Amino acid sequence: MDSSPVLSLLEACWRTLVLGVVQGLTEFLPISSTAHLKVVPVLLGWGDPGVAVTAVIQLGSIVAVIAYFRHDLARVLRGVGGALRQGDWQHPDARLGVAIAIGTLPIVFAGLAIKVLWPGYESSPLRSLTSIGIVSIVMALVLALAEQLGRRRKLLPAVQGLDGLIVGLAQALAIIPGVSRSGSTLTAALFVGWQRSDAARFSFLLGIPAITLAGLVELKDALKAGSVYGPLPLLVGIISAAVVSWLAIAWLLKFLQTNSTWPFVIYRLLFGALLLGLVLGNPTLEQLPG
Repeated sequence: MDSSPVLSLLEACWRTLVLGVVQGLTEFLPISSTAHLKVVPVLLGWGDPGVAVTAVIQLGSIVAVIAYFRHDLARVLRGVGGALRQGDWQHPDARLGVAIAIGTLPIVFAGLAIKVLWPGYESSPLRSLTSIGIVSIVMALVLALAEQLGRRRKLLPAVQGLDGLIVGLAQALAIIPGVSRSGSTLTAALFVGWQRSDAARFSFLLGIPAITLAGLVELKDALKAGSVYGPLPLLVGIISAAVVSWLAIAWLLKFLQTNSTWPFVIYRLLFGALLLGLVLGNPTLEQLPG
């Protein structure tokens, strides 16, 4: 974060507005919101906003995804409720609820493990620009492989608990900046044979518990950092993230109905190469205050 004295409220709101737009554009596209929320402010000279602030701004994305998929969520809740009463766990809505629950466990355990066992995670090499660049390129290549090998036959009503576990394990990798939660889950779903738009839909639904838990866990720490980003700037970031996230969700679902993920593969390759080039040309970027 910038080492200057306390930022003015207006400037803080402007920064979180920008961060919210970046969050909204990148949370549900397979290009890594964590990476962009780290890279964009660093390149603008603001420094890394930190895990706590970015996690709270992600709450805006959760508001958007819950609102967008409110009917799907209502069906899942009814399906799970019916299964609890009648024991019919083979209903598609009940199976989807089970898959979401199972798929959420890996990232919860991974997040708790980092909190307890890795207190210096925020300043770890994994959050460096070099690491983000390398990870972005690697994940682009993995997504390209999934695009080539995936059979794209499976639809959301056919979801099973095993699908939740596989995609959930991929989601846990998103703790590493540059992996992309939506990118890793979409990649895993393509590998196991999902159609693109249904894979994205499951990725969005699976992300609801994960991003919500991350945001709530970090909310207290973010508000403690009020000397830089207090409640009002954080609220601005959350609102801008919510609006842009809604638009991104609607666009991606429509896009994947008739298009492949190759544009995201190419973008991630270029993004990773750009970061590595910037760091090689100016190594002091890695030392900018966080």
